Amino acid sequence: MSGISLTFGGDPVFSDLDLVVQPGDRVALVGRNGSGKSTLMKVMAGLVEADTGSIVVPPGKSVGYMEQDPKMEGFATLGDFAASGLEPGEMYRVERAGEGLKFDPARAVETASGGERRRAALAKLMAEAPDLMLLDEPTNHLDIEAITWLEEELKSTRAGFVLISHDRAFLNALTRATLWVDRGQVRRQEKGFEAFEAWRDKVWDEEDQQRHKLNRLIKSESRWAVEGISARRKRNMGRVRALQDLKSERAGQIKRQGTAAMELEAGPKSGRKVVEVEGISKTFGDKVILRDFSLKVNRGDRVAFVGPNGAGKTTLLKMLLGQVEPDSGAVQQGTNLEIALFDQTRDQLDGDASLWENLTADPLLGISGKADQVMVRGQPKHVVGYLKEFLFDERQARAPVRSLSGGEKARLLLARLMARSSNLLVLDEPTNDLDVETLDLLQELLDAYDGTVLLVSHDRDFLDRVATKTIAMEGDGNATVYAGGWSDYIAQRGPLEIAGKAEKLKAAKPKPKAEPQSAKEGLSFKEKHRLEALPDEIERLEKEIAKLEELMADPELFSREPLKFKKATEALVERQEKLAAAEGEWLELEEKANA
Repeated sequence: MSGISLTFGGDPVFSDLDLVVQPGDRVALVGRNGSGKSTLMKVMAGLVEADTGSIVVPPGKSVGYMEQDPKMEGFATLGDFAASGLEPGEMYRVERAGEGLKFDPARAVETASGGERRRAALAKLMAEAPDLMLLDEPTNHLDIEAITWLEEELKSTRAGFVLISHDRAFLNALTRATLWVDRGQVRRQEKGFEAFEAWRDKVWDEEDQQRHKLNRLIKSESRWAVEGISARRKRNMGRVRALQDLKSERAGQIKRQGTAAMELEAGPKSGRKVVEVEGISKTFGDKVILRDFSLKVNRGDRVAFVGPNGAGKTTLLKMLLGQVEPDSGAVQQGTNLEIALFDQTRDQLDGDASLWENLTADPLLGISGKADQVMVRGQPKHVVGYLKEFLFDERQARAPVRSLSGGEKARLLLARLMARSSNLLVLDEPTNDLDVETLDLLQELLDAYDGTVLLVSHDRDFLDRVATKTIAMEGDGNATVYAGGWSDYIAQRGPLEIAGKAEKLKAAKPKPKAEPQSAKEGLSFKEKHRLEALPDEIERLEKEIAKLEELMADPELFSREPLKFKKATEALVERQEKLAAAEGEWLELEEKANA
């Protein structure tokens, strides 16, 4: 991408942007909600046309984009859609991805949910296997088993990918470089997401220091200008113009977006026992959701519910809240409960109504949503002022909710949730679409919340940082209670079993510095020699690839030395192909030796 500029009728989204994505890159694309991450990805995919600039994709290379809202008109089933870009006879690719991502290729399009459609779009991209995959929040609507499958697939692919995700564990495991979108500027660091927050804080600290120095200089020069009037009839006009330039520089600085001013207030304390269930069971038709389950939740507990989609996590939550009756057993709620619910389907929001109306309306009380004020934990606040605390501007207040991004809808739902006091928070998939900073703040609020939290989430890092108790539902009707968060659960239970070629390759991949293997039965002399030589060859190719990637990390190389860029690109592709071939050859010989 060279000289890319884009404006949507207001401030520039990007201005004179230069960016290179290299073959085999594994890039985290990060930034605040609304910073332009998805827009940048759509420009890269060719779905949004920039006002100026050019995009070059080398001949023979393909770019694929996972659509957030795929258009499926003309397709009878999800499988038909997912296989539409494949050659005849390659439906097995879709079926394999469907098994890993847990969607049914035979599902009729008209009966498919939004989550199933997104999984079909992801399966389509994985089956097509382009040279560069553009993945915008691929883990939304996936359970942890499917996320783990996708993680292993991406680890083993030779393709490059650019990844937007709120899932820290997913980003940490997969990325080797980071693109940071911040106030129309895109910065790149040749380190994965794990190093992002330290980098961001350093950049912001340097920016604050520079702004502080600039303010001191302006203050000093302004004092000189005022005092100089009485001291001298003729002032140094050049110095006065320099002062104006300093003020213009400060005015041109784009202020960082703050964090949402979120605040949770616990209501009157509940009883020590929040909810107790004894021997409850639930069945829908032939499907057993829960059998003979007992649990006691005390005030202050942070209880997480984990398991595959469809295992019954939300049903169990509803039974604890008295919204669904168990088939057998008893549910006893504690006293003085004030419940606040965050719904994963966002059904509490009216998409056709404005943000203003969604904040102020209350159908149960017959309140229309036209009031200028909203009650926030018992105190009146102006609607626009409260929305600004959650990073919405005045123009958005009257806009329909359906115009919001997923992250903005989540923030609006949090604004509604936090306007009332409570002592029992029920959070069903609260992390979807939220940016990292908002997730950090939410986690801190939950830590300080003087109440009880029931949480359903597939975000492993968030579970580790919040949960004190984990209920694992694995789809067989059994629910098991573990102490601690996700990592504690895995340590006690053992790792999830994820079947597939990716895991076999990962487990079998040669260690470059391993000792030469002894002669093995079933191999010819030439094959034995080749098997012993391959680890060194693989190590050499990996080092050459790393050097070429380091050379091409220079964003100005393409415009400054196009011939050098072209040769480096060709050399990188050649070595990546050789590396893939060498790894494949090693795997074949190793399997033959062990046959």
